[in-house]
Amino acid sequence: MLTGEPFIPEQITVHLGAPDSDAENVTVSFPDYIKNVVSSEIYPTWPENAIRANIYVIVTFALNRIYTEWYRARGYPFDITNSTQFDQKFVYGREVYDNISRLVDELFNSYIRRQGTVEPLFSVFCNGTTVTCDGLSQWGTVTLAQRGMSPYEILTYYYGDNIDIVSNVSVDTNTPSYPGFPLTLGYIGEDVRTIQIQLNRISRNYPAIPKIGEITAEFDAATQKATQKFQEIFGLEPTGVVNEATWYQIAYIFISVKRLAELNSEGLTQSEIQQQFTEDLHIGMQGYEIRAIQYYLAVIGAYYQAVQPVDITGYFGAQTETSVKSFQQVFGLPQTGVVDRQTWYSMFDAYAGIVESVPLDTTVNDVVLYPGVALREGTTSEYVRLLQTYLSFIHQSYPEIQAVTTTGYFGPMTKASVASFQEYFGYPVTGFVGAVTWNSITSLYSDLRYGFDKQPFQNPGYIIT
Repeated sequence: MLTGEPFIPEQITVHLGAPDSDAENVTVSFPDYIKNVVSSEIYPTWPENAIRANIYVIVTFALNRIYTEWYRARGYPFDITNSTQFDQKFVYGREVYDNISRLVDELFNSYIRRQGTVEPLFSVFCNGTTVTCDGLSQWGTVTLAQRGMSPYEILTYYYGDNIDIVSNVSVDTNTPSYPGFPLTLGYIGEDVRTIQIQLNRISRNYPAIPKIGEITAEFDAATQKATQKFQEIFGLEPTGVVNEATWYQIAYIFISVKRLAELNSEGLTQSEIQQQFTEDLHIGMQGYEIRAIQYYLAVIGAYYQAVQPVDITGYFGAQTETSVKSFQQVFGLPQTGVVDRQTWYSMFDAYAGIVESVPLDTTVNDVVLYPGVALREGTTSEYVRLLQTYLSFIHQSYPEIQAVTTTGYFGPMTKASVASFQEYFGYPVTGFVGAVTWNSITSLYSDLRYGFDKQPFQNPGYIIT
């Protein structure tokens, strides 16, 4: 998962043996799994506070396996095993104790985490008699409960004072983190952001992987280069495209270097899971993300007759919903009017196809389409030269926007100029140029130079039917 806040899965798939054994996989509801494990690991006659502490630990251990995709990232078709050598005891088909069932119903949607981190703690435990470990002692919880300790006090005794119990966690369907299609140059969104964060952290342990730099959520040349080097190091075909094998290999190495499946985990911070698009985009929403989809729809609508054009306002109203539905109809998607993950990437694919088919001819129109790949510090291209031309012209009317030399190289001066534009016009100050910033710069340039909006998609020259 590693792409958002943890949640409680509706179901969990258990391998009835060691990971590499030829054993059956069974899928059961998550609460039933926890009831089974608790009934198999401890005794129902123990003090209630001891039982509660053990339930927290067993839930958290299972969630860590699911959240980190510990087994699935390595190609296994299950979430956890029932082998106590690797995981926790699960006896398929066994009866559970009534008092344990009642307590699990109360606590199954709570878990332990370190303060300041997001992921469920790798809550190591052992019986404390025949086996000892650095984590919780199951029999030791009985003694502590008999001394009058609360479940939280018992947990802090074993895991330290810097833990929290997160309660009332939402229940959701557990789906694979891989988006279902390869990520390649030009893609934008939360999945790209996840890859950039993970590759940047991995590069600390594998310095041959170049740092991507600022996290942009746009699959640019720096992301492609880092992906290729990662693939070379770990024996994958160095295509620079994040396919399913590369996605899960990156996830597995990231988990390993962060020690997320160890008690002394480095931890996963909120900033490392913050997503560009935290939910599907729908009517009533507004903001930077809405401007981005409206820009793509405006361009696509100019070239595809059946796609309804839309104004770039930053507000997701009825016009935008109609445009999204028309796009979904043309491209064979469910006509929901909601921009989900599949719609977003299909929208970008359609846009990228248009950009590829439109020649970059500034003798016809010097206001051109966004190249489809974010421009950032270190980039050299004709698009950078055009960007610098736009910014320099805008500077004449808006001295607050820093002037920049037209070189074709995106250096510190260009970054500062872009940042000053973004700050002046109220956009997130990133210093790099994505679709929204590009559209805003070109629109203002067109208004100032020609006295009207001379966007290239207003008169595209041909229509795709």
